[in-house]
Amino acid sequence: MRTPKLTVVGAGPGDPDLITLKAIKAIKSADVILYDALINKDLLEYAQPQAEKIFVGKRKGCYRYQQEQINELIVSRAKSDGHVVRLKGGDPFIFGRGAEEIDYARQYEIETDMVPGISSALAVPAYQGIPLTKRNSSESFWVITGTTKSHKLSDDVALAAKSTATVVILMGMSKLSEIVSVFEKESKQNTPVAIIQNGTTVHERMGFGTIDTIEQVVAEKQLSSPAIIVIGEVVKQSPRLSYFYKEIHEITSSVVV
Repeated sequence: MRTPKLTVVGAGPGDPDLITLKAIKAIKSADVILYDALINKDLLEYAQPQAEKIFVGKRKGCYRYQQEQINELIVSRAKSDGHVVRLKGGDPFIFGRGAEEIDYARQYEIETDMVPGISSALAVPAYQGIPLTKRNSSESFWVITGTTKSHKLSDDVALAAKSTATVVILMGMSKLSEIVSVFEKESKQNTPVAIIQNGTTVHERMGFGTIDTIEQVVAEKQLSSPAIIVIGEVVKQSPRLSYFYKEIHEITSSVVV
């Protein structure tokens, strides 16, 4: 009899090279892998040939499994097959419900473990040369979910908008207009914004501007989920974006009042 076990594994933000060695070891030892929509499927190649791979991903408006069904599947497969790896994008403990799944499994006396992953909140801006903190630019950062369980914009966005911190918003594209309004109320129309879709992958796309222009940029570039929103002066620090802000400065300086 195999010992029932659940290992919740962070798959990182998308680039398969951003997986940890411990995560690879967990995948190799899995009897069953339950994987999400946002993981890079190249990671499944680390699995044993006989390991069962089950897609349980969720996307907006498309749920192959409800969370309750995933929880039940974890328990049933752990009891029948042994080691279940729950492979989740980014870090499972950052808006990933990893802790909920572990709590559920423990109710059934299933052994549990967790392997952290590199969060998209940190890695995706870094890939574009955007530091979330930098001396004289930002002393801290917020990471906020754009859409709460009740499908509303998190109240923390309004609190973050009052600060000088960098603000990273995950799952916020459907709430972009509301986010813009929140920052406009704080007179931050000129605050730099970057939106990065499918970050760290070959399908990565990006739009950048300011609070008062970002909606137009999104429309022009047809950006959509999955994407993260980065708001703050550190967006200017990206070497890849320096030409853009230099161009804006030159245009502004040439305007005769």
